[in-house]
Amino acid sequence: MPKKRILVAPLNWGLGHATRCIPIIEALENHSFEPVIASDGVALALLKKEFPHLEALELPSYKIEYAQNGENFKWKLFKQIPNMFSAVQNERKRTLQWVNELKLDGIISDNRLGIHSSKIPSVFITHQLNVLTGNTSWLTTKIHHYFIKKYNICWIPDTSEKPNLSGKLGHLKNSSLNLKYIGPLSRIKKKKTATLYDLMVLLSGPEPQRTLLETKLKEELKNYDGNILFVRGVVESEQKITQRFNMTCCNFMNTEELELAFNQSKVVLSRSGYTTIMDLAKLEKKAFFIPTPGQYEQEYLAKKLKKKGLVPSCKQDDFKIERLLEIDLYRGLQDVGKNDVSWKELFTVFQ
Repeated sequence: MPKKRILVAPLNWGLGHATRCIPIIEALENHSFEPVIASDGVALALLKKEFPHLEALELPSYKIEYAQNGENFKWKLFKQIPNMFSAVQNERKRTLQWVNELKLDGIISDNRLGIHSSKIPSVFITHQLNVLTGNTSWLTTKIHHYFIKKYNICWIPDTSEKPNLSGKLGHLKNSSLNLKYIGPLSRIKKKKTATLYDLMVLLSGPEPQRTLLETKLKEELKNYDGNILFVRGVVESEQKITQRFNMTCCNFMNTEELELAFNQSKVVLSRSGYTTIMDLAKLEKKAFFIPTPGQYEQEYLAKKLKKKGLVPSCKQDDFKIERLLEIDLYRGLQDVGKNDVSWKELFTVFQ
C-alpha cells in the first residue's frame, strides 16, 4: 500500500518556521507518511540540508523586507501587503496544481496563507492567533482568522492552559476557529554534556536586522571573559567555522550540531523568536533576549518573559556586554510541554 503524501510548507521568515517543522516531518516519516517539502529561500535551503532524501519544491517568495529602523517596521510591512497577497494567490495556484500532479493526501502549512485545498485535509500551524501590530492589531488578527478558517484545523505549538509560552499571542478568550493545542515543538533534546562555551550567540531572522545585530554583538563581545560560540544563522552551501581568540564562529548548524552546541553552552544570547523560546524551554536554559526592533511579537514575548522573572532582555540599541550579568538574576525558561499530544492522534486528520 503506497504511503500517504503530506505537503509540509513553512513560511520563509527567518529560520523559525522551518526549524519547528523538522519534528513534524520526522514524526510523519515515523508514522509511515511520505512528507513533501515546500518553501523558498533560507527556509527551503535548511530543510533540504536536513532531509536530502525528500522531494523539495519551491514556492513564490513573500518578499518580506525589514526596515533599517525599527520605528518604521510596521509601515514598511503594510506597504508590502500587496506583494504578500500576490504571493498568496500564486501559492493557491501552485497548491491546486500540486494536489493533482503529485497526488497529495494532506497539507500542513506553517503560516503560509495560500497553501490549502478543499479536496484534501489541510492543517494550519501558528502561535499567533492574535497578530500584534500596535493599534492595528484588531485588523491584522481579523485578516489572519479569515485565512485560518480555510483550513480543517489549526494547530498551536503551545499548551492550552497556564503555564504556557505564547501568552496572549496563542490564546483567545472566545473563538469559532477549530483549534488544537499540540504542545511546544522543538527539534532539540536535553542531554548531559560537558560545558564548552560560556556563551552561545544564536542569530536568525530577515535582513537587514540580522546583519545589524551581528555587527553590534561582535564589537560588544570583544572583551567578553569566556568562550563564545557564535552561530550567524546564514544558511550557505558549505559550513564555515573560524576561530579567533575566545570566539568560535560558524555560519549555520544542522539540528544534530545545534542540539550538541545548545547542551554544551551555559547561557544563550538570541532574538526572542517563538521557535527559539520553545527550544530554550525544552532545554530549561538561561538566556538573554534582544527582540528584533519594531517586531511587536518578539517585543511582547521578551517583555512577558522578563516580567515573569524568567529571561532578561533589552532593546538592540541599548545592549552592552554588562547586560549579560543580569542573566543570573532570572530563573531561566522552563519546559511546559511535558504532556504533549500524540502524533498518532494528530495525524488522524489525514485518515
